[in-house]
Amino acid sequence: MTSLYDNIIFGPIRSRRLGLSLGVNLLPIESKLCSFDCIYCECGWNDEHPGKRRFNAREDVRDMLDATLQKMVADGTPPDVITFAGNGEPTMHPDFENIIADTIALRDKHCPKAKVSVLSNATQIHREDVRRALLRVDNNILKLDSAFDDTVQLVNKPQGAYTVARTVELLKAFEGNLILQTMFLRGEYLGKRVDNTTEEEVTAWLKLVDEIRPKQVMVYSLDRDTPCQTLEKVEKDELRQIATRVEALGIPCSVA
Repeated sequence: MTSLYDNIIFGPIRSRRLGLSLGVNLLPIESKLCSFDCIYCECGWNDEHPGKRRFNAREDVRDMLDATLQKMVADGTPPDVITFAGNGEPTMHPDFENIIADTIALRDKHCPKAKVSVLSNATQIHREDVRRALLRVDNNILKLDSAFDDTVQLVNKPQGAYTVARTVELLKAFEGNLILQTMFLRGEYLGKRVDNTTEEEVTAWLKLVDEIRPKQVMVYSLDRDTPCQTLEKVEKDELRQIATRVEALGIPCSVA
């Protein structure tokens, strides 16, 4: 069963990829707000959660994060990472850049060893303010699930104009200062076969990885409930084979 995050600050949780992670949700608490409508999203479909579509205020995020970090440090359990995720796409927040500045200041004050991470679908990186903010964090983790527009339309269901070619050009502009993240999965959706693990898919994706030259790649598969019930998890051994092909390009690749 898919579910929403019910507060601005959530966790901490033990992340497969990031360690002890304190989550920050800039999106509405009672609804989902995203520029994708991924068939594998743990928050469910966009139209399942029509509720109030208000972003959380910068001041509320700062005050709650400040209080939570103070408590975690006092308890002797500071987070390894502060992660922007939540009920949709965090970089859609109109005050995203200032919130990142607040977060870095609070991190430096309370737990300077913690990393700041952003999990993003890369749909807002055409905005200068978003790019500036992402270049300030320790881990800007940007999504690219396929080299083919047809697959992206089927799997990620962009809610606005989106092309792989344009996204890749914007990712290349980070000059390697990003982590590229890809979900691999199989199954069916709307009577169509879903599979971005085929040789055609992986070969084309690897070509784009080589063009983007991120500092790291993360490959992963299903781990939580999805709104589409006909999807299949890709096993670790197969993910490791893909990771080996990434590492042959001279780019570190982790499997989660």
